[in-house]
Amino acid sequence: MRLRLILCAVLLIVLASCQGQTEKVVLVVTATPPPAGSGTNSAATDTTAPQVPTNLPTATAIPASPTPSISATPDVRPTATLGQIQVAEEVFEHGRMFWIQPQKQIWVMYDNGQGTGEWKIYPDTFQDGEPETDPSIVPPDGKFQPPRGFGKLWRDNPEMKDKLGFAVTPEFGYVSNYEYHPGGQVDAQGKWVAGSGHHILFSLYNEKFMFNEVDGTWKKL
Repeated sequence: MRLRLILCAVLLIVLASCQGQTEKVVLVVTATPPPAGSGTNSAATDTTAPQVPTNLPTATAIPASPTPSISATPDVRPTATLGQIQVAEEVFEHGRMFWIQPQKQIWVMYDNGQGTGEWKIYPDTFQDGEPETDPSIVPPDGKFQPPRGFGKLWRDNPEMKDKLGFAVTPEFGYVSNYEYHPGGQVDAQGKWVAGSGHHILFSLYNEKFMFNEVDGTWKKL
């Protein structure tokens, strides 16, 4: 197209020259836009092309809502008590005695010969300065009269004395592992109602005994 315009202008000049006239011809050449689909990228110079806005809001991540967790029902049951306590022990012909230092108690075990038996609890009422034994009581050979608190309880209770017989070991003290497992139940309101539990105690030679508060018995474990 541009070539045509140039040729036309040259022709006009030639014609004018032939007529002896000289005229000024102003040729205005304008850019012709490329045809559509020509593959030329005009977006850089086309001011009418849509512009990408620069003030878009910044995307903010929205955290997912945490899934509600199901809280476990609190366990209202008391835990077991574990520890070590000072004890004294003496073995008898038909049972044994334990002195429990924290409670100042004497536990009497009557042995039925099957590793179980009756269990009784008494306060230790012995006071320093009282007679530790009774000289009038002479045990058979190989047997012992229990001393101090054991002896006072044994002498003051003839039925106990007859059931236990004489001691077959001296009294000896040591530190024992100890457990207390509380008993009870949870009521309809979810509250703990305390009840009878059981004790675990060990002998000097690590024999393990359970003392049941429910029925006042003991057994060897």
